Amino acid sequence: MTTATSPLESMAATLSAGEPLSEPWVERGGVFWFDCPGINVREVAHAMNAVGARFITMTAYQMPGNEGLRLEYHWDLEGRLLGFNFPLAGNSIESIYDLCEAVDWIEREIHEGFDIEFTGREYEPLLLREGNVCGVNLREEVAK
Repeated sequence: MTTATSPLESMAATLSAGEPLSEPWVERGGVFWFDCPGINVREVAHAMNAVGARFITMTAYQMPGNEGLRLEYHWDLEGRLLGFNFPLAGNSIESIYDLCEAVDWIEREIHEGFDIEFTGREYEPLLLREGNVCGVNLREEVAK
């Protein structure tokens, strides 16, 4: 009998072995994107830590119309850039700060710029001054 593995477990095994990346990985613009809807950001962080990947950055996008917001997390593993997309149903996602301290600044910056709540952490003011409100980079009001 074979044991079923989750997409993240098989991803970690493939990365650890240094094998060429194929589906569900898709290469676009020099980044290997893990195309697997429904993955959890904390599970990705655990998997990246397990294979020794280094967090690079995160990018926030306000999608057109009423499509909401999207976060892209970027990691480096031995010169391979790895990307993970997280469309947000609302304005929140779990923080990975406790798993990867390198996200501290960018989580706070995205929180202030896009009014995204990274649950499970507290924020020190970063760029905003007293009286400023979060969401300064939003083109229009995004429903919470």
